[in-house]
Amino acid sequence: MMIGLSKSANRGQIWVGVAALLIAVGGPARRGAIRGTLVLGASTLVATKLLKPLFPRHRPPVHAVPGQRRFGDAADTPSFPSAHAALAAAFTTGVAIESRTAGYLIAPLAGAIAYSRVHTGAHWPSDVVAGSAVGVTVALLTQRFWSAHGQNAA
Repeated sequence: MMIGLSKSANRGQIWVGVAALLIAVGGPARRGAIRGTLVLGASTLVATKLLKPLFPRHRPPVHAVPGQRRFGDAADTPSFPSAHAALAAAFTTGVAIESRTAGYLIAPLAGAIAYSRVHTGAHWPSDVVAGSAVGVTVALLTQRFWSAHGQNAA
């Protein structure tokens, strides 16, 4: 289950699907989906293009995780920070800025995706914590130039 969950978040695919559902709901959830989708790109740039080259940490060794929990070969990109965790945190925070309710509903999914990266041996726990911090920070920074709308905003 964790392998499938982790793979579903590759390139933010799962967040695009969640955004489509939130857009269909409308209202604050729709605005959250738009903000969340926009911060996906920004958090990807910060995590993968800025931070990973600065901190070229190796991923956990193959023997550190039982075979049934690992999915394929280890990625050849640096481990720190986790871009999957950054995307999950950025999208969820972006949604929550506009709609606390929608943010609360998708937060467990974001947490599960972040955990799946450690469970499958793709990242060290500190990679996931750092990635999550990157995502939350990027999403919160959007409020500097795009204020939240409505009473349900966080």
